[in-house]
This record gives sequence, C-alpha cells and structure tokens, in this order.
Amino acid sequence: MSTVNKNNQEALEKLKKLTNSIETCMMLTGLDKRPIHANPMTQKKIDEEGNIWFLSPGDSEHNKNITQSRNTQLIYNDTQANTFVSVYGETKIVLEDTILNELYTSISDNWFNGVDDPNLTALKFTPTNAYYWDTKTNKFISFLKIAKGSITGEKQDIGNKGHLNL
Repeated sequence: MSTVNKNNQEALEKLKKLTNSIETCMMLTGLDKRPIHANPMTQKKIDEEGNIWFLSPGDSEHNKNITQSRNTQLIYNDTQANTFVSVYGETKIVLEDTILNELYTSISDNWFNGVDDPNLTALKFTPTNAYYWDTKTNKFISFLKIAKGSITGEKQDIGNKGHLNL
C-alpha cells in the first residue's frame, strides 16, 4: 500500500470523495473521558469549506459532551469498498433556522417532530486532519492481489493510505 499524503484543497477533495460515498460514520465525543462516547451519525452534507454537517437531538449524550469539549473524531468504514477514514476536528452546535431547514428531510422525522422540534440541533464538524486507507478496489480484488504478492514475492498495488492535512 502506497503512502500518499495530501494537503489543503487536495486533502479536502479526497476527504469529500471518501466520506460522500460512505455517508454514515461513528462520531466519538468526550475524548478525554473513559469510555469514549461513540454514536452512529449520518452526514447531511459537506460544505465548500469542508465542514461536515449532521442533525442531532439537543439532549443527546454527544451534544452534552460537545458543550464540554468540542474535540471530536469521526470514523468512516466502507467494508464493501475496503475504504476507511479517521477524521479529527472540532464540533459546534448550531441552532440557526436556515441551516436546520436546509439539512432536515422527511427521514429526519424518525428522530424529530418536524423541523420546529425544540430538541433539533445541527452539528458542524470542522476537520483539521484525517488518515485514510483507500484500496481503490473491492475486498475480493484486494484479497487476490495480496495472495498474488504472497506467492510471487512481488509487492502489489493494493491502494493508498495517508494523512489529509486540512
């Protein structure tokens, strides 16, 4: 696996490409506590600056943790594509009506009583750095390449990994 580090705009584009295809991640908050709180979250969008947006109940454990420390980590995992991303940054709770209206969809009704639900908040995650593993192929092809490498002794191109400095 080749190491390909990326910076600034190139890093942002790679992060968008990887996370848009995965969509659901684990959000880790309370990073200074044990155990760390982890909750599955579905991203609503990634804006032009690279902020990742979510909807969240205001009374949730992760919202409580964010009010104490904005340090947050997102873990994305697509086992079918063999793609993994760990993103570190800060999260801010946002209550602006325009943003809540933009992010809210009918699927959100499973967790909230409409866009006017007083418990509805948006979370704005601003990434600072990430690490990714991107095999470029599915699990089966990667396995075949690894098997070929073990038989022939030749290194196989099974993908890229690296830091994304945002």
